[in-house]
Amino acid sequence: MRSKGFTLIELVVTVAIVALLATAVLPSAQLMYQRQKESELRDALRTIRTAIDEYHKAAEEGHIKKDADKSGYPPDLQTLVDGVDDASSPKEGVKIYFLRRVPRDPFWPDPTAPPADTWGQRAYASPIDDPQPGDDVFDVYSRSTRIGLNGIPYHDW
Repeated sequence: MRSKGFTLIELVVTVAIVALLATAVLPSAQLMYQRQKESELRDALRTIRTAIDEYHKAAEEGHIKKDADKSGYPPDLQTLVDGVDDASSPKEGVKIYFLRRVPRDPFWPDPTAPPADTWGQRAYASPIDDPQPGDDVFDVYSRSTRIGLNGIPYHDW
């Protein structure tokens, strides 16, 4: 009379096959996660840089008051969200907004930090090879020390 059920060898072979499949899937899942984070970083950089350029364009066109000795770039990232008074509008209190919110750097380790503090900022007067903050925000970059899948460090994107 034969009993019903699996033998020990059948169970061991099944577990070995599942373990083999899991080891093949895990690196693929990690790669997909990193690609998703890189896509978020690319989108956030594009969004912030476009808003900075639009602010500068509005300043050059006279929609934003600027001093003659200033560059015409925003003083900080929060200004892009808070908006600025439209100098060319005949009505008082009309504001121009450039962002709904400042996106967060997806590679910044502290999730409690304000989004504007997660980015490295480069002032207009700062040299390109040594970006430093200053009186305005000319560009932003990731402060992550990690290297992207393309071999370029995230802070150079």
